[in-house]
Amino acid sequence: MKKRGIALVLAAVLVLMTFAFAACGNDPAPGNEVGTTDEVATSESASAASDLADVQAKGEMVIGITYFAPMNYLDDNNELVGFETEFAKAVCAKLGVEAKFQEIIWDSKVMELNSGNIDCIWNGMTMTDELAEQIDFSTPYMANKQVCVIRTENADTYTDLASMNGATVVAESGSAGESAATSDPNLSGKFISVTAQADGLNEVKAGTADVAVMDAVMAYSMVGENTDFSDLTVLDVFGDDADEQYAVGFRKGSSLTAAVNSAMAELAADGTLDQIARTYGLESRILLGE
Repeated sequence: MKKRGIALVLAAVLVLMTFAFAACGNDPAPGNEVGTTDEVATSESASAASDLADVQAKGEMVIGITYFAPMNYLDDNNELVGFETEFAKAVCAKLGVEAKFQEIIWDSKVMELNSGNIDCIWNGMTMTDELAEQIDFSTPYMANKQVCVIRTENADTYTDLASMNGATVVAESGSAGESAATSDPNLSGKFISVTAQADGLNEVKAGTADVAVMDAVMAYSMVGENTDFSDLTVLDVFGDDADEQYAVGFRKGSSLTAAVNSAMAELAADGTLDQIARTYGLESRILLGE
């Protein structure tokens, strides 16, 4: 029995020593931990720095968009057209690549960009301090602001922001419109978040919302006489404090930013940008070449 007890003790010691050596073998050496924050950041920075070369190597730039007129939308022949569509194609031609447009959920735009699913965000994107912490911006190229859209029959009810207190307000999730709608104390009624700005117009048209907060560029293009939303009215109620600028979004440190800026400047200088803008009635909003 005594020998058996000693054998059991020795077996237990051997087991413990085995686990101890295994644990030591799995521990990385100090300073060589796998996947540290600094290493991940360095890897992402190096990857972003090669964005231009990667785009040119594959022969296309994948551009994240949503559908909204007059920026990117389908015409009667189901062809993608719009100011952003033509502008992006012209820039890509300067870079020697094709423009490939990919629809995204706007609220997920930064995730789509940083994951590498798209090379840039180019879709009437408003420059904000919050976004600037996450992505790089191109040179701003177009002026915009937020406006409210209501049913024309309510024009006597909703005349300014104060009169909209208690109204049901709708805006696109993750948009400048959502920021304006949720930060203004006058718009303190029920808020509805939708996937796309066009959905906001449909909510107001259907009567499920009273006010849509959205980009002026889109509102003045899609609302009014001879449109699908002829029974709606645009109200410019936020004032000059709501002035905004559109820019293209890239990953932090992306080499695409400077290349696209250079191409946009060339298109502004040779008149191409102004010509595209005139096609869609946006020439007065262009910032480049001023």
